[in-house]
Amino acid sequence: MLRYFQALMPREEKFFSLFNCHARILVEGAIALRDLLEGGEGVPAACARIVAYENEADAIAREVLLGVRRSFITPFDRGDIKDLIGLLDDAIDQMQKTAKAITLFEVSQFELSMRQMADIVLRCAELTVEAVGLLGALRENSGRINAIAEEITRLEEHADELNDAGIKALYLRHNGGDAMGFIIGSEIYRHLEKVVDRFEDVANRISGIVIEQV
Repeated sequence: MLRYFQALMPREEKFFSLFNCHARILVEGAIALRDLLEGGEGVPAACARIVAYENEADAIAREVLLGVRRSFITPFDRGDIKDLIGLLDDAIDQMQKTAKAITLFEVSQFELSMRQMADIVLRCAELTVEAVGLLGALRENSGRINAIAEEITRLEEHADELNDAGIKALYLRHNGGDAMGFIIGSEIYRHLEKVVDRFEDVANRISGIVIEQV
C-alpha cells in the first residue's frame, strides 16, 4: 500500500517524504544509542533496536536510489540526492557499528563522556530532522538551514573535546595496568566520534545544496 501511495505522489514530494522518514529513523537510532550507553541489563535490547532501525533506514535509502533512476524530474541534482541519502545512511550505519563493537566486547558499563557524546548524537539527529524538513523550500529556509549546519559543527567540535578528554582519562586509569580496558574504551570513543562526524557530513552536504540552489 505504501509503495502504491508513493507512486501516485508528485516526484518532488516523494523524495522529500523519504528524506524525512530516514531522518526520523536517525532520531530513533540516536535515542536507542543513548539508552545503550546507560549500560546495565538494557544493553542487548538497545543494540537490537539500533540494528532494526539501520535495516529500516537501508530500505528507505534503496527506495530513494530507485526513485532517482526512475524519475524524469527530481527536486534538485540527482548527484546531490544520492549523496544526501548516502550520508544520512552513513550516520545510522555508524550507530550500528558502535552497537556491534559494544556487543563484540561485551561492554555493559560506560564512561560519563561517552554518555555525553550520545547526547550530542541525539541533538545532531534532531537538528538533522529539522534541516531535512526545510529542504522543500530551500530559498525561504536557507538562513535557518545554514544556522543548523553551524550548530552541528559546534556540536562536533564539542564531541571531539569529549573524545580527547575521555581517551586521556582512560590512559591515565589503565596506564601500566589493564591495556585491554584502554583499547576497548578507545574503540567505543572512536565509533561515537565517527557518528557525530557523519552528522556533520550531512549538514555540510545540505549547506552545499543550498548554495547550489539558492
